[in-house]
Amino acid sequence: MPIGKDGWFNAGEPIRVEGGIRARTQRGSIGSTWWSRRFIDILERICDKGRLARGRRYARAGQVLSIDLSPGLAAASVQGSRPRPYEVTIAVEAYGEERWAAIEEAIAAQAVHRAKLLAGEMPTEIEELFAAVGADLFPRDLDMACSCPDWGWPCKHVSAVLYLLAESFDDDPFLVLAWRGRTREQLLGALADDPAGAESLEVADVPFADRLADFYAPASTAHPPERRRTAAAPDLLPRVFPPPPDVTRPLRAAYSRLSDA
Repeated sequence: MPIGKDGWFNAGEPIRVEGGIRARTQRGSIGSTWWSRRFIDILERICDKGRLARGRRYARAGQVLSIDLSPGLAAASVQGSRPRPYEVTIAVEAYGEERWAAIEEAIAAQAVHRAKLLAGEMPTEIEELFAAVGADLFPRDLDMACSCPDWGWPCKHVSAVLYLLAESFDDDPFLVLAWRGRTREQLLGALADDPAGAESLEVADVPFADRLADFYAPASTAHPPERRRTAAAPDLLPRVFPPPPDVTRPLRAAYSRLSDA
C-alpha cells in the first residue's frame, strides 16, 4: 500500500470514466441555495479541508458513477484508481412516524411555511422549526464508509458524493427531507390534508353592519407599508386552497396569465 510523506494513502490517478455524474459548478463553491450551502458549511466544519478539496475534484471530473438516496442512506459508486469502483455509504438518522407527525403539525401551524412548501419552496425558518421539536434538518452526525483502502475521514470518494448531494439539494430541496424519511409526496399530502393548517389561514368574518362606520374611511398613510415584490408561484393560491377538480386547470391557467401581466 503506497503511503505519502504526510502519512496518507497515496493512490495513483483515478481511471477516467464516461457518463459519470459531473458537478455543474466547475469553479468556486459548490451549492447555490441557502439549504445546500448550509449542508456544505456543516461538512466544511467537521471534515478535513484537504480531503474535501480532493473530493471536489472528483465530483467535477465525473468520477461518481451513481448515487441512490433512500430514507437514512445515500449509497454511491465511485471510480477511483483501481478497476473496481469503490462503494460509498453515508447514513443519517431517518425520523419515524411519531417525529414526522410532530414536524408536520408544527409546519401546518405556520401558514407561511406551509404555503411555501406547497409551492415547492424551502422556507429559511424551517431549520428552527425542526429544532423546536427536537430534530435536526441537516445532519450533524454522518456515518460514512468507503470500500477504498484510505482510512482518512472522509476519503475523497466520500467527499465527492457529499458535494454532489449538495448540488442535488439545489435542484430539489425535498431531497433533504426524503433523506430524513419523508418524500415530497408524503409531506405535501399531509400538509394539504391537514385541517389545522386550513384553519390557520382563515380570516375572521366581520358582519358588514359592524363595519359601516369605517368601511369607507380612507386608509392611514402616515406609515405606508413597504412594498416588496416576491417571487411567489402563480398557482400558489389554488395549491393552498385546492378548488374542485373540474376547475383546477382553468384556474391555474388564469393565475399564470395574471402573473405574466
